[in-house]
Amino acid sequence: MIQHLKIGRSAQETVNQQNKVKDIVETILADITARGDAAVRDHSQKFDQWAPESFRLSALQIQSCLNAVSSQTLKDIEFAQTQIRNFALAQRAALCDIEVETLPGVVLGHKNLPINSVGCYVPGGRYPMVASAHMSVVTAKAAGVQRVIATAPPFGGAPHPAIVAAMHLGGADEIYVLGGVQAVAAMAIGTEYIQPVDMIVGPGNSYVAEAKRQLFGRVGIDLLAGPTETLLIADDSCDAEMAAVDLIGQAEHGPGSPAVLLTNSPSLAGAVPGAIEKLLSWLPTADIARVAWENCGEIILCESIEEMLIEADRIASEHVQVMTRNPDYFLDNMRNYGALFLGHRTNVSFGDKVIGTNHTLPTLRAARYTGGLWVGKFIKTCTYQRILTDEASAMIGEYCSRLCEIEGFAGHKEQADLRIRRYGQRERQ
Repeated sequence: MIQHLKIGRSAQETVNQQNKVKDIVETILADITARGDAAVRDHSQKFDQWAPESFRLSALQIQSCLNAVSSQTLKDIEFAQTQIRNFALAQRAALCDIEVETLPGVVLGHKNLPINSVGCYVPGGRYPMVASAHMSVVTAKAAGVQRVIATAPPFGGAPHPAIVAAMHLGGADEIYVLGGVQAVAAMAIGTEYIQPVDMIVGPGNSYVAEAKRQLFGRVGIDLLAGPTETLLIADDSCDAEMAAVDLIGQAEHGPGSPAVLLTNSPSLAGAVPGAIEKLLSWLPTADIARVAWENCGEIILCESIEEMLIEADRIASEHVQVMTRNPDYFLDNMRNYGALFLGHRTNVSFGDKVIGTNHTLPTLRAARYTGGLWVGKFIKTCTYQRILTDEASAMIGEYCSRLCEIEGFAGHKEQADLRIRRYGQRERQ
């Protein structure tokens, strides 16, 4: 029997907060739609105390940021981007154009075409999320996107040098220092100085996620990435210290970040709260992580591995870390997750920063129906068709004509009948 030893905030509390965010974002988007750059500048000043002469960085400003970053940091950024780029290119190679003759004279195919322009949002309010630049900019360029613009809020009243370095080294064509809803709106709607893009990608806070939701349709989006989630699946092969570190290591993202322990070990379930308290006694980010754990942390005790699998698929977490004797059981059987981290030697932090998979992943149970950001998100798979012979055109036309008649589509039927008359007659001659 599944026992919830610790529960997080209620679904209704989450809905109430979402409604407040929705109203604020609607107001900002309407203002930017009406007033353009002036509204962008006003909201940037209001929320970030940032209103430079130009939000776009010049080549000289970019170089100044690069000069401010240590050589070791630049090497680390390049290493991480190499891992991410190599995996993205391997994924891209798996997307093949096809062309097949499905019937004599009937040729169908598809082409994988990169999106023309993409806007990459890089969070930088509470933490300078350097890694998010890798995940979006590098992956978009690996997909073949021609124009990639990147934006991040100011950090401490100035561009964050390491974020700018990551954007530049990743291949961004334009770099802006602009954050929040105003950044997403400027990229999606366009202003006098910022040409609009076709797609917006990247994680952010609840306001950024809501802005993407409201703008979807006007532009494409990757997914609605809410507060970071982590699910730790563990048996008694995992000790309390490692479980605590891997839970709180993700809870520090923000006060609304769920961290869930799912275990079939009563001793581990009982020991983890104490280990967490010990960790929070010295962790520099404890002020945030403690709130997240207290409000959104959960401990769920199951009787068996099979029960753990059922509960894990129900939760459908963004990150799922598996520290059991046989982690491949979950790889083989689990269906709802953003990304799996298998075994004691790996962890979510590796995926967040450097290992090569993408860290922009589905939250709020969206893993039931979508995966995360990957090179394929920047690719449109577009079909085409060609008929090579009169006989094939007439034959397909006869089927099409009858099917159109069933539906009452007279114009569609005439399209088919015209081909029957023209090409069927040639066939009979």
